Amino acid sequence: MDIDSLYQLFLEHPVVTTDSRRCPQGCIFFALRGESFDGNLFAEKALDAGAAIAVVDNPDVVRANSSSYVLVPDVLNTLQALATRHRQSFNGPVLQVTGTNGKTTTKELLAAVLSEKYKVLYTQGNLNNHIGVPLTLLRLQPEDEVAIIETGANHPGEIATLTSIVQPDYGLITNVGRAHIEGFGSFDGVKRTKGELYDYLQKKPGARIFVNGNNEDLREMLLSRGINVNDEKCIIYAHHEDSYSHAICQGCVNTCDPMLSVHWKGLDDQEHKVQTQLIGDYNLDNVLAAIAVGLHFNITAEAINHALRNYHPSLGRSEYRKTAHNELVVDAYNANLTSMMAALGNFRCIKHPRKMVILGDMKELGIESREAHQQVLRTVFDSNIDKTWFVGENFKGALQAIEWPKDVEVKSFADVNEIKATLKKESPEGWLILIKGSNGTKLFQLPEVL
Repeated sequence: MDIDSLYQLFLEHPVVTTDSRRCPQGCIFFALRGESFDGNLFAEKALDAGAAIAVVDNPDVVRANSSSYVLVPDVLNTLQALATRHRQSFNGPVLQVTGTNGKTTTKELLAAVLSEKYKVLYTQGNLNNHIGVPLTLLRLQPEDEVAIIETGANHPGEIATLTSIVQPDYGLITNVGRAHIEGFGSFDGVKRTKGELYDYLQKKPGARIFVNGNNEDLREMLLSRGINVNDEKCIIYAHHEDSYSHAICQGCVNTCDPMLSVHWKGLDDQEHKVQTQLIGDYNLDNVLAAIAVGLHFNITAEAINHALRNYHPSLGRSEYRKTAHNELVVDAYNANLTSMMAALGNFRCIKHPRKMVILGDMKELGIESREAHQQVLRTVFDSNIDKTWFVGENFKGALQAIEWPKDVEVKSFADVNEIKATLKKESPEGWLILIKGSNGTKLFQLPEVL
């Protein structure tokens, strides 16, 4: 079956699933394969559970004389092609967001701001990979007016692949940092891969790029493609202290102890201030990105501030939580050297008499891992933090290679379960605690026991 024919079936059955346990009545089931599963084996179960159609790539699972099966060469490729076909039917602007740090928070802020005026479809959670992106696009409805699609990558070529599916009209790279070095091979590999979004937008007539004018890496990535930040193709946002007379917005940190307050102005030079519920001055760029996108799409300053004031972070990203026993800065969804140093820098600036950090390993850093973990340790021990707990083999190895102040409590744990067992015996009270680590360390489990 060709994509146009399958698309007609999709219009009749516009709900898609890849999980045979969750099959809304009349949906289309895509039998994806994985390293440890084969969706083809669950096609019959999906049909029995309510799916109208099962898209499979194994002819052996097709019931004889059944019109409920669609046999294709490759289910994943078909899912992606169908998503692109559906995206092409959408007439509103599509904005693609990627970057090493802050892309999910930025996407959420963009959605909050644009939702003040438009019906917005945006990536839920972190469904930003080769499966999540097409599933998001296939959720587009006729009433949607804007789409915001988050894309992530940990290997070269992935952003190019996702961008070819999304076909964005606008793009925004939050930043590039030292993450997934193991997959990318080097920091230059990170920049090349994230820059694949710029490659696409450079060639697309009328496409525009939102650019953090303060980010030297992004400016260099644009220049290497023959794009100057002053070109019409670029929409700049920047800090107050940097002179971009044509920047759509400029801003600075007003206060950040612990919540971020931002002072900003647009092209009309009118001053605005907004108090957010975000922890960390490193979120300034994410907030400015949302302001820039809002202004470009004719959201008023009042509506932008309303959205920013009322946005509450979730998913363990830049969250401030007050429990019955402690105050927590929860940034436990992911970690790399860039984001870890930013979180520690901000934590150091927050005034509190009793500070503690619980830091988990930074994953996928390859040959840079040992030095990166040692750099974090040196920063922690220079930050006047009283209790320092570390989780994982990488931090354990780094601790053995450096000295630490004798008046600082240092503990090393194999995993989050060891910490939880310790907390049952000696639960800290009255502390400000930073919790940060890669998702694999599962430190997101700790707030409920602190």
